[in-house]
Amino acid sequence: MTATPVKTAPAKTRLRTGALGFPALFAQSVALISPTMTAVLIIPLAFSSAGQGTWLAYLFGTVMLLFVVFCLNQFTKRSAAPGAMYTYTARGLGPATGVISGWTLLWCYLFIGTAGLTGFAIFFQQFLDALGATVTIPPDIFFVISALTCWYIAYKDIRISSLVTLAFEGISVTLILALAAVVLFKHGITIDTTQLKLKGVTPHGMSLAVVACIFSLVGFESATALSSEAKNPLRNVPRAVIWSLIATGAFMVIMGYVEVFGTRNGASLSSLTAPLNVLASLYGVSFFKAPISLGAMISFFSLSLSCLNAGARILYPMGEHHVFPHQLGRAHPKNGTPHVALTVYIVIMLAIPMVLELVTNPVTTFGDAGTLAAFGFLLAYFLITIAAPVYLHRRGELRARHIVIAVIACLCLAVPTEGSFYPVPSWPINLFPYLFAAYIAVGGGWLFILSRRRRGILAEIETDLEQSLEVHEQRADPAAEADLILSGGPDTDPVIA
Repeated sequence: MTATPVKTAPAKTRLRTGALGFPALFAQSVALISPTMTAVLIIPLAFSSAGQGTWLAYLFGTVMLLFVVFCLNQFTKRSAAPGAMYTYTARGLGPATGVISGWTLLWCYLFIGTAGLTGFAIFFQQFLDALGATVTIPPDIFFVISALTCWYIAYKDIRISSLVTLAFEGISVTLILALAAVVLFKHGITIDTTQLKLKGVTPHGMSLAVVACIFSLVGFESATALSSEAKNPLRNVPRAVIWSLIATGAFMVIMGYVEVFGTRNGASLSSLTAPLNVLASLYGVSFFKAPISLGAMISFFSLSLSCLNAGARILYPMGEHHVFPHQLGRAHPKNGTPHVALTVYIVIMLAIPMVLELVTNPVTTFGDAGTLAAFGFLLAYFLITIAAPVYLHRRGELRARHIVIAVIACLCLAVPTEGSFYPVPSWPINLFPYLFAAYIAVGGGWLFILSRRRRGILAEIETDLEQSLEVHEQRADPAAEADLILSGGPDTDPVIA
């Protein structure tokens, strides 16, 4: 008799490993921060509160978030895994808190991605206007074009996605800096002493402006979502996280100074909806309007693409862990991309502006989406900041400076948190914190139900995280840690038991 062959389960497909170098990881974080978005839309908002201190508000916001980066990088330089912020928080504060962190990040990337779709529509129309076209195209068409193109690129190859985001954001930033150079040097080198002396700046105004600045800078952590696909992740991911924040923070400080300086003798900066186009007209370089609008358009496309990549890589491990349907934890056998998670995420991302377009406009949707995302980022940053010293304590590597940095980071995050509630925003923005709280309650409720249906699921997640991180985890190498700029240097101070 012939023995019946035993059927074996097909080998599980995985995300492509070793595909992304430092430039690609850096591009992911920079694209999600989207410095172009700040230059073309958000700096006037910061100016309305900080006035001549706008540049300082961005500098202060950058330094504040560096303390969060110091906490996050305690994980990135020791371990790598898909959906890293989710897995990092779970490693520090347990799987239940990790799931809540992942649930929060899904909210963040979803609404920032929505802002990217609406920004693409806004500046596509501005680009057509700058070319002299008289046609007005329905925003829904732009939403669909951007979303489908994002999905196809992300589905095919993460390397293509990263190169596209790097190229597009680089083009946009280069165009904006070229305009800035015209503003600063067209009439010789002039120092704006009014800004340097912070004339008319009040502490209350600065605190309100810092809220807008912090919201401009969120997204630096998104490179961690690609850590399992990175080359030398324990070195390249922390570098990408910290340098993306430093580079974009410096750009925003420069552009805050330039836009305040350049509009001093024109209309008030706080009233401008297209400040760079106004600068181009004021300084006799109106031909900059079309390329800057084009640069902004492709930058917002990159923003949506980076959010899609990051969000899908949060969904992917949560699908693997059966928090969501397990199909979301599948990778494409040829492309090595989380194709199911990508498809589900882009459908939801596209649905939001399409539905809201029935009752509002892209500009309003853009602002509301960014505000809603900000609440999620604050919670996710608080969780990772608290998780870092707990994680280090479990590893026997906790030192006094780690605790000090975590406390400073939490105090810094309290500034934009307080500013989000007081003074009370106008309707309907005053309802947004409670909408986010309801979303978190739904996530917590789902986790509770799931843990009842599948007793032991949290223990299973913890065991899986332990096993998956063993391959990619190591104790921090003092030499390597010293080489990470601003990472705090080698751990030579006493360990806290």
